[in-house]
Amino acid sequence: MKYFILGLSLLVLTACSKSDTVNNCNFLLNLNVNYTIDLNLPQFGQLQFTSNSVYILDNQSNGGLIVTNVGSSLRAWDASDPNHTPSACSIMSINGANAECGCTDANEYSLFTGQILNGSAPCGLKEYRVEPLGNNTYLITN
Repeated sequence: MKYFILGLSLLVLTACSKSDTVNNCNFLLNLNVNYTIDLNLPQFGQLQFTSNSVYILDNQSNGGLIVTNVGSSLRAWDASDPNHTPSACSIMSINGANAECGCTDANEYSLFTGQILNGSAPCGLKEYRVEPLGNNTYLITN
């Protein structure tokens, strides 16, 4: 009985961890995203060139969408910082090929990879699927 309690205690102690990154990445909601962009329209025309990004306030995602031309394709990200609860400061702004959070920690992310560029926050940008429909039209979904 003594060995059983000792083994159970060791199992409980080793199963717990303070660095659980899965639980730290739950700030953003899984909202339905279904948005079409047409690069022939003036508001999206700059996406025809590599490294250009556009912010879209779509009322479907947590903080809008940031769409970036990464050379061979487009990538779409949620514009809300995934390392903060959604608030006014967590909506990111585009700064060249990066996105910056307006909160005090000023998280900065690559719009090419979605990874954080400064600090040690556990979550990268939340990405959405971008599907080409033809004639410079793309569908963004999750």
